Amino acid sequence: MLRALLALLLILNGLFFSWTQGWLDGFVGIKASGDREPERLARQQNPERIELLSPSAAKALQQRACVELGPLEGDAALQAAQTVLANAGVPASEWQALHNEQAGVWAVATTRFPNKDLQGRKEEVLKKLKISYEPLSGVPAEMPALLLSRHASEKAAQLQIDRLGQRAVKGLQVLQLQAPINRHTLVFVQADGARRAQLKSLKSPALAAGFKSCTGAAASLAASAAASASSPTSGGR
Repeated sequence: MLRALLALLLILNGLFFSWTQGWLDGFVGIKASGDREPERLARQQNPERIELLSPSAAKALQQRACVELGPLEGDAALQAAQTVLANAGVPASEWQALHNEQAGVWAVATTRFPNKDLQGRKEEVLKKLKISYEPLSGVPAEMPALLLSRHASEKAAQLQIDRLGQRAVKGLQVLQLQAPINRHTLVFVQADGARRAQLKSLKSPALAAGFKSCTGAAASLAASAAASASSPTSGGR
């Protein structure tokens, strides 16, 4: 009996010593260091760093304004900007995306000249017919050549070739100088001061277009939202 009691006391003493060393913190609910552990102290806020906002500063943070990001050229640019905003914790519910397609550019141009002599003769023909032209640029595979006109669609360019053909102008082709592209704008219709400050602080190539005050369609969208918010039927009763 005495041996068992002695063994029990030795075990309890060993456990107590282990606890005082912090070896059992992961197994028991009470840490040996109590409330003095460095980890807890490091997590405490420093009261000396807390600053009270003046009434004017607090009011500025509460004021809402419309800001936009764009234009973003292409769907990939839109996706990249959305990813940056999501990673920054900006809710998708706070912004809207406006989309529009920028028309491509098609050109009526001569075929590539194999030598300067043929180019000179073509220029003389165009001058006699009083058809304006300029050197073609930006399409190395088709140069040297002459650019006669630009158009918003391939069909319009082909019609121009048909018209010039009636004037005996030959050796022309349609070239695409710029493909159509989708342009996007992200609009924060009612961003408060804190949100606007956060957006302007974000640094990423995807946001290189920059946040600025809303204009055009975005401004109209903001005005519509403001009118809806101030409508007597829009608020809860």
